[in-house]
Amino acid sequence: MAEKSTIARPYAQAAFSMAESQGNLKKWSDMLQLVAAVASDETMQVLIGNPSIDGDKLIDLFIGICGDGLDQYGQNFVRVLVDNKRLDVIPEIADLYEAKRAEAESTVEAIVTSASPMSEAQQAQLVAALKKRLGREVTLVTKTDESIIGGAVVRAGDLVIDASVTGQLEKLANTLMH
Repeated sequence: MAEKSTIARPYAQAAFSMAESQGNLKKWSDMLQLVAAVASDETMQVLIGNPSIDGDKLIDLFIGICGDGLDQYGQNFVRVLVDNKRLDVIPEIADLYEAKRAEAESTVEAIVTSASPMSEAQQAQLVAALKKRLGREVTLVTKTDESIIGGAVVRAGDLVIDASVTGQLEKLANTLMH
């Protein structure tokens, strides 16, 4: 997996540089997500991995499927990926691009997993606290997992806050073992 990230990094940087110069960070985000979704399709995976498929046919197929979702720059990006046999790393390119975009826009996505659904007030309070701590705009994604018994686990970038009952019990067990 690290190899794919290493391969994807210069493509993500190139896409980000192009998007930044055009002032179209969101549009490029949408295009990369679309190309990643098409490339992740099982049927498309077979075609991408088939050495007997002509590159030009693969380009035409990809651009045809994406349709109006790609502008001329997005189409050229697909051509470069196909020519360099890099379509298989487009999900990593899209992820790396999103990280660069979030950094440039000073935003972060926080995923909070709680034992029960969070109220609007709780979500707003958590967003405010994370915004203050991280110094960035926060987009909150909520999930529910009853197996954590109570509390919540928050993941925002490299930050992980485990305030779940399960996490606290594991911490206590580790402390007692040592």
